[in-house]
Amino acid sequence: MERFDIRTALSTLGKLEISESTTAEEAGAAMKALADFNQCMMGLVNFSGRTPWERHPDDELLHILEGEVDITLLLVDGGERHITLHAGSVFIVPAHLWHNQYSRSGTKLLFVTSQQGNEESTEEDPRQQ
Repeated sequence: MERFDIRTALSTLGKLEISESTTAEEAGAAMKALADFNQCMMGLVNFSGRTPWERHPDDELLHILEGEVDITLLLVDGGERHITLHAGSVFIVPAHLWHNQYSRSGTKLLFVTSQQGNEESTEEDPRQQ
């Protein structure tokens, strides 16, 4: 059993300002893996801007610790769903759905996401790939 001090872990993270030129090194400095959880990873991230599209083979849990974030889900029927989450919110992104996150002023969140089988895309609509 291991205990995690979320406040201390958050204080060690840099803030990622996502842009088209964001490097993997910059993204890594704004993210901290805390633990394995079943076949998933639990971690923290601190960012502003729009993330690339991503999808996972398992459901993904997002818990907003500070700030707010807009989530866009690309539905299998061709539609979209937009959700705004505020500090204290928890949201489950269903497995296999392309989604991205956008935060105007920044957000810090705890996530639980698949360790393997994840996909990422910078296409306008990755369902068309």
